[in-house]
Amino acid sequence: MKAMVLEGICNLADVRMPLTLVDLPIPVPRGNEILIRVSACGVCHTELDEIEGRTPPSVFPIILGHQIVGRVEESGNRASRFTIGDKVGVAWIHDACGRCEFCLEGKENLCNDFRATGRDAHGGYAEYTTVSEDFAYKIPAVLSDLEAAPLLCAGAVGYRSLKLCGMKDGDTLGLVGFGASAHLVIKMARYAYPDSRVFIFSRTEGEREFARELGAFWAGDIEDESPERLCCAIDTTPAWRPIIEALKNLKRGGRLVINAIRKEERDKESLLELEYPRHIWMEKEIKSVANITRRDVDEFLLLAAKIPIRADFQEFKLEEANTALMELKERKIRGAKVLRIE
Repeated sequence: MKAMVLEGICNLADVRMPLTLVDLPIPVPRGNEILIRVSACGVCHTELDEIEGRTPPSVFPIILGHQIVGRVEESGNRASRFTIGDKVGVAWIHDACGRCEFCLEGKENLCNDFRATGRDAHGGYAEYTTVSEDFAYKIPAVLSDLEAAPLLCAGAVGYRSLKLCGMKDGDTLGLVGFGASAHLVIKMARYAYPDSRVFIFSRTEGEREFARELGAFWAGDIEDESPERLCCAIDTTPAWRPIIEALKNLKRGGRLVINAIRKEERDKESLLELEYPRHIWMEKEIKSVANITRRDVDEFLLLAAKIPIRADFQEFKLEEANTALMELKERKIRGAKVLRIE
């Protein structure tokens, strides 16, 4: 099979083609695993974190990619949940221990033995992949393969972020950054909270215009003062400064949810500008999103099919994965980026 693999950590400022196209044996499903013939795989900012070492892979070489859609091609001798030909997806959570207190409470995202698809186990930048049937998801028929792929991370983690906001209809919501995840969150928010106003904070006018097209009440720059104080906000950026800017726009008792696996070091010194009276006082909260649970993915896919949510995306061939990654690095973003696996 064809696969795009990462051989080691590198700096994308110096290396513009971090992945190499190789031929590998098709993996064999064992036990309760299924073999998936991959048709589409989303490209996520977390892949940049893996490549540049902020959340490094545990093995090399590694096949990246954790927003996988494909068809079940073969099953291991203990797998019975799916039939051959079923359209399934694989998300960021590849597996967890299943025995710890968190797993037993349905919070396997917090498991100490959490393993990530495309980081700790081979992912979807390839023609085939394997995964335990317990961590695969039936993709609703109403969603095309390319539309469904970004939903498995950008959508599912956005869904979890929105849940963690604890908002109610009529509350004001801020989205800081407007890429793959945020453009799906605004669609969820407008459906679930029709009387809420959504405020967008983004670096580029192109992203702000896109947000207005999707129903944003207001769109401005990251550092702009919000015209109204926010009940809650979700930060989806790779930088630190947007946290400071978002906190200043929260109302008393407001909550900021940080939807990021890692933050880049480039502007960490901006945290020195944090002022307790202005940014934190009056019972403002900061909450992080750590991965996703299987329940998040299942619930979100049902919601996406019901609304329905259609991801806006740009399509690339498997061999163009490096191009997609560099566009993501350079903030050339409108919606999501998806690899079509031929």
